[in-house]
Amino acid sequence: MTAWAYMLRCSDGSYYVGSHRGEYVEQRVREHQSGFGGGYTKHRLPVELIWCQHFERITDAIAAERQIKGWSRKKKEALIHKDWDGIKMLSKRRGGKQRT
Repeated sequence: MTAWAYMLRCSDGSYYVGSHRGEYVEQRVREHQSGFGGGYTKHRLPVELIWCQHFERITDAIAAERQIKGWSRKKKEALIHKDWDGIKMLSKRRGGKQRT
């Protein structure tokens, strides 16, 4: 079975990152829209799907979800816009030293 990591833009402008096991991510978005299973999004309707990525395994989708949840708003926006150079730049440590 396939899986997805996805990002929604909520009515208040905030972003919600989640993962879903299933063939179609749109099904999970409809569930969010109806207020089902999404405590955060339930109070920020309507929501809009702004990014998603397909995975073969749910464990990979969950790992991507957790990673993206830890990102800054600017880095999430770089992902939305497919700004790979921006993501790379925003991934650098603030002190300027590269991670080893």
